[in-house]
Amino acid sequence: MSEIKIIRCPLIPAAHGFSTRSGGVSAAPFDSLNLGGTEDVQAHIDENRRRFIRALGFDPNRVARLHQVHGADVLIAKPGRQTGDALVTNERGLALAVGAADCYPLLFHDPVANVAGAAHAGWRGTLARIAKNTVEKMITLGADAKNIRVAIGPGICRKNYEVSEEVIAQFVAAGFPERCWTKRQLDLLEANRFVLRESGILAEHTWALDRCTTEADFFSYRRDKGRTGRMWGVIGL
Repeated sequence: MSEIKIIRCPLIPAAHGFSTRSGGVSAAPFDSLNLGGTEDVQAHIDENRRRFIRALGFDPNRVARLHQVHGADVLIAKPGRQTGDALVTNERGLALAVGAADCYPLLFHDPVANVAGAAHAGWRGTLARIAKNTVEKMITLGADAKNIRVAIGPGICRKNYEVSEEVIAQFVAAGFPERCWTKRQLDLLEANRFVLRESGILAEHTWALDRCTTEADFFSYRRDKGRTGRMWGVIGL
């Protein structure tokens, strides 16, 4: 059985990590550390979640996760499942989890105020500036933008993400710079970096894995034509 591989950001001292597809119990095509979706055996997903959460040092019964709707709502986290696309907390011992399989997972931490956040950013959430909303919600809990560190996990890269002209037009209308696309190839990583700069996050406090989910280590909704697993980005205090 393969080991769980956890990807961590050197800027964030809080317990956190991004999963890959290694180290779980799910069978193909969800092999092996599938943490979500609807087609896999639920008992396998549950076991995979327990393994990953424990590997990060958290209690599997103290996880806040989301029914994600590709929006921009940010919620104060509580154990169990809520509806939205980002969570924030200043509560110790509570793990915040966001799922993805091409969309970008973003993890936030203010080590001075001890406030954490996690966001799921697909193109709709990115367009609606969910990263900015997450920063603003963290500030209501005492965080300061100049102290917030952000880790951006794996997501679909520009060269593998062709969208419609209508989607590009929406980014133009919303004030995103032209460096965020090439013709119809949308760069969600660069778009989220832009939103973070807008939100007062320092460039030196932003880290990106800069790997594409179409690589073999990851689940990819687009590569696998919809029948695939999910990775998690998790952070807690």
